Amino acid sequence: MSDGPQGRSSSTRGASSDEVRNLVNILAPGGGVVEVRALADGVTHSGYFDDHEALARAVEALDADPAVAGIYVTLNTVNPALLARRANRIKMRLSRKDATTADTDILRRRWFPVDIDPVRPSGVSSTDEEHNAALAAAERIAAYLKEQGFPAPIRADSGNGAHLLYRIDLPNDGAATEVVRGALATLDALFSNETITVDTANHNAARIWKLYGTLSRKGDNTPERPHRRAKVLAVPEDISVAPLERLQHLAGLLPREGSPQPKKTDGNSPGIDLASWLLDHGIAVRSTRPYQGGTLYVLDECPFSSAHKDGAFAIQFANGAIFAGCHHQSCGGGAQRWPELRKRYEPKRTRIPEEKPLPPPILFEDEHQARAIEILKSGDPLTFLLDAFNRAHVGDRTVAECLVMSIASQSVENTNGLHVSISGNSGKGKSHACTTMLNLVPDDYKLTGTVSNKALYYADDLRPGTVILFDDTALSDDLQEVLKSATSSFHEPIEHRTVTIDRQLRVCSIPERCVWWLAKVENPGDDQVMNRMLTVWIDDSAEQDKRVLEHLKETEASGPNRGDDPDVLTCRALWSIVKQHRIFVRIPFARRIGFSNVANRRNPAMLFDLIKCHAALRFLQRERREIDEKVRIEAAREDFDAAARLYAAINQDGGGQESKMTRNEAAALATISRMGWETFTVRMLQQATGLSYHQVRRILQGYTARGTVYCGLLEKCPAISMVDATIIDESTGTTVRRHESHFQFDAERYREWAAELTVWLEDEDAGVGEGDSPPPSDDRLHHLQPGCKGGCKHRCKEIEEGEREQNEEDFANAEIPADIDHDNQKSFATNSRSQSPPDPVPQEERRHRVQGRKVPCVSGLVANEKIENTNLTMNRKNLNVARNSSAKSVCTPICTPLCNTVANVANGVRPLAGVLDYRTFERVRVELGRCTICGAKAVYHSAEAQTQICEGCYSRLVREGNAREGVR
Repeated sequence: MSDGPQGRSSSTRGASSDEVRNLVNILAPGGGVVEVRALADGVTHSGYFDDHEALARAVEALDADPAVAGIYVTLNTVNPALLARRANRIKMRLSRKDATTADTDILRRRWFPVDIDPVRPSGVSSTDEEHNAALAAAERIAAYLKEQGFPAPIRADSGNGAHLLYRIDLPNDGAATEVVRGALATLDALFSNETITVDTANHNAARIWKLYGTLSRKGDNTPERPHRRAKVLAVPEDISVAPLERLQHLAGLLPREGSPQPKKTDGNSPGIDLASWLLDHGIAVRSTRPYQGGTLYVLDECPFSSAHKDGAFAIQFANGAIFAGCHHQSCGGGAQRWPELRKRYEPKRTRIPEEKPLPPPILFEDEHQARAIEILKSGDPLTFLLDAFNRAHVGDRTVAECLVMSIASQSVENTNGLHVSISGNSGKGKSHACTTMLNLVPDDYKLTGTVSNKALYYADDLRPGTVILFDDTALSDDLQEVLKSATSSFHEPIEHRTVTIDRQLRVCSIPERCVWWLAKVENPGDDQVMNRMLTVWIDDSAEQDKRVLEHLKETEASGPNRGDDPDVLTCRALWSIVKQHRIFVRIPFARRIGFSNVANRRNPAMLFDLIKCHAALRFLQRERREIDEKVRIEAAREDFDAAARLYAAINQDGGGQESKMTRNEAAALATISRMGWETFTVRMLQQATGLSYHQVRRILQGYTARGTVYCGLLEKCPAISMVDATIIDESTGTTVRRHESHFQFDAERYREWAAELTVWLEDEDAGVGEGDSPPPSDDRLHHLQPGCKGGCKHRCKEIEEGEREQNEEDFANAEIPADIDHDNQKSFATNSRSQSPPDPVPQEERRHRVQGRKVPCVSGLVANEKIENTNLTMNRKNLNVARNSSAKSVCTPICTPLCNTVANVANGVRPLAGVLDYRTFERVRVELGRCTICGAKAVYHSAEAQTQICEGCYSRLVREGNAREGVR
């Protein structure tokens, strides 16, 4: 075996056309038509080539484009008629009508592709450690396949993982597809683990493959996760064709679903729990994974031979049957060796008696069940569950409460079910929060891991009331349709009809009352899916990072925990008791619940469901009746209060229930509002938030990843619009015109949109529902946001007068001059050297007398009105006094020596972080003079801090604030 063409190790140099041409000649021996497909951010470029010289030149140009994430080619023989689609040329940005190569366009299969990917977050490059793990796994797989009779493969580095290519010669038909699918499934079952996976999706004939010699750009190029160039590592001198029988043997190595199970004489009784058996006999397990409805255990050492350590496995199927073996040829090459394993480790006896069925396991000891009943009868079940959650997972109380309500909804008879979508930045605890809450649920009622489109219908062990967790899994279109069906008919099984291989009708179903939890960095793009879910954010703030670190230190210092936590066992017993009942909850005060906005009809229903779920957790504490085996109770005022608090949290700082925004999107909108922009660019928002240009553009415009569309603020928020502008740049002495996207922000529309959702409980004397409700806990109204609703109207005048007088007094003390500079506004589309932002509108929580009338208080915000100049009349002399006094008031005593002189300001000394609060500053349309910090032109003023700062300093304050609040 000799070394083949080498890809360049430097990611800064483009692909060589000679190198690419040679590599294409290897992948497409004998010539023929090859499709080149380049994937960029949301767009695809494609062309067909029978001229490999032209292909190499086109690829060289594509590889130099930093927007191209990866360049691929078809592996198998393409119908030559497809050349006419885009003959020896690349068409940029394909439209929907532009077709690419389909499975039916492949004439023959010529490669068996094995793609080994390191386990890592999606959308990023691999680390060196992950990359090396994939390359090492490829060597193990190649050695195993050589033992199975396969010829030497082409070994390659994909840039993030490893490739093995075996030459085959098969027709493109169903039989070939099944044998390739089965062979990849076997390699996946035997070699995939918590570090690497064998991609089983490469079975289709039209699969595209990384073109070696080109750069792989997944995510940003960072020192930890660099972009690498794909390259061929080794090419055999003689590329031999792998025999079909070797592929068939590999595909049939492990038993498949529907395969005949071993007879009971082999010791295959369903009474054996394989996981417990392996543990009891000291057989270490390296990893586990779902397999054909059961579980596959990869053993740490081979129990059959001392000649090798790896390769041994054991499988327990859904019906209890067990299969064990080793994939090494010397150990049977995957043959059934479970009877031998039992005889080796179990005490010797003349015969293996037939095992009797075991009695149903007792899930909980009496003491835990008794404690759970006591909590349900006289304690606070919700607080107990949340406290047990927080002992393992710090913070995220709102997330935890949503998950608890979701589980509780499974026992409420008259609910549509509550499903949860958790979003947040990668590595901030979404998965940990879900798994921690699942640890409080009995094992029979949870399902985790990856699931294919229709696999849920075939899961025989899936029972009613199961929690189904999709952890950072992209939902395919089919799976989203399954979710919609399952959530629309919550109390009925969802049936799927199919035909078996012998043409017999088979009806499969997903059982009733299953709830779905989605944990993803971004929310799924399908609004129909999101409207069915509680949308909550994980806490990814800097303060939460510190709390998690302190908790981790405490855990490590305390040492390992021996045995199950008694509180965890009590929680499982509590849920087991609740799940035994079907609870019908009546809300007698439902007519008195007011909603400020009912445009999304599912949100009011979710509030009612939250009330019912809070009541259901206290069903043993309420007067109840049992009718037709259902418990009937009534909700109380405390249930409304608790539901309203949670509903408020997921509509404000804890989630995007109404807006469907992520935390970063909400923070970006708040930043735009604080900056007072009417028109802004991506670069301006990038500077204010501290995010990358790519992140900001995706937040504003959305993006597409793996076929899933993620909407941006342009689609979600009606206050933002975009126009294409022409910029004239004369900074180099030459007039240059360029196009630029400018975003317009309507502050008034944003305030209306952000303040839309409010709920409250009307007084009992409002004329509806008298006598239907228990007495309210107090006479105050319950608000999600500080809006003027219901009884608040009697106090608004007094509150507004006090706030107005206080604000007028603050403005008077600030000594701001009255001469407003009406000519200060500049267009962003005129000259790039003068791109100062336009004058903003008054900011949040600011009330003035506007044009002789009061501004109504809507969620603590005011309209964008012209402020009367009578409240701003000052003179320059007083302004100078104010400026000098504010320079002292900016700093606390600890930093006063650093910045109370002009010299220190000139030297670039910055105030300590946290000294100035950006939320107290407002952009004003008056001449303020110079920035107290750096001396530039001041445009923002704080009456509280008695100081004024420039655009750049205010951007830095906003950026620091966003970092503290968890914006990444």
